[in-house]
Amino acid sequence: MKCDKKAMLLYAVTDRAWIGRQSLYEQVESALKGGATCVQLREKELSEEAFLAEAVEIASLCKRYGVPFFVNDNVDIAIKCKADGVHVGQEDMDAAQVRQRVGDGMMIGVSVHSVEEALKAVRSGADCLGVGAMFSTATKADANVLPKEVLRDICAAVDVPVVAIGGIGKTNISQLSGTGIDGVALVSAIFAADDIESECRLLRRLAEEMTV
Repeated sequence: MKCDKKAMLLYAVTDRAWIGRQSLYEQVESALKGGATCVQLREKELSEEAFLAEAVEIASLCKRYGVPFFVNDNVDIAIKCKADGVHVGQEDMDAAQVRQRVGDGMMIGVSVHSVEEALKAVRSGADCLGVGAMFSTATKADANVLPKEVLRDICAAVDVPVVAIGGIGKTNISQLSGTGIDGVALVSAIFAADDIESECRLLRRLAEEMTV
């Protein structure tokens, strides 16, 4: 399944660390109202049953807003909730194996850190790539920061949409201009905001300026 580059512009990745005044569902809806173009549900602690129930709810919400919905890591959950896509890392199931499981109707995103990994992922059936970390990030303390040259080289080497991730926010998003990326995947920049909807409006505008 082909991935629309426009849908990758403002890619919201959930993190329940910032659930407070709003539930995760409400946070995601605020992000969608503010202009998020894609949502990835990332859960590391929930039971399979709770994860699936949440995934079904968020999938339905994203469908209502006409925005693609990805599940992080868990291929079984992605299949069961009829997600639009599943995203896997280098330590997870290989993209070719994922494709065998999900068939042609689901998008596959893969995290990559080099041109070699990017080319292998695309050969194995990846529809889009996440590249990072671009800046230091508290979300993944063990993530190494990639030089922007590597991001630029990956974008030039593949013909699928590329999204930058890792420590990206309103203060540094413009630094990614000219790299060739199709969008940015944001975690805390969206979900740690006091007003997620208005923050997404600003981030959407900055992302549009950065990808021109």
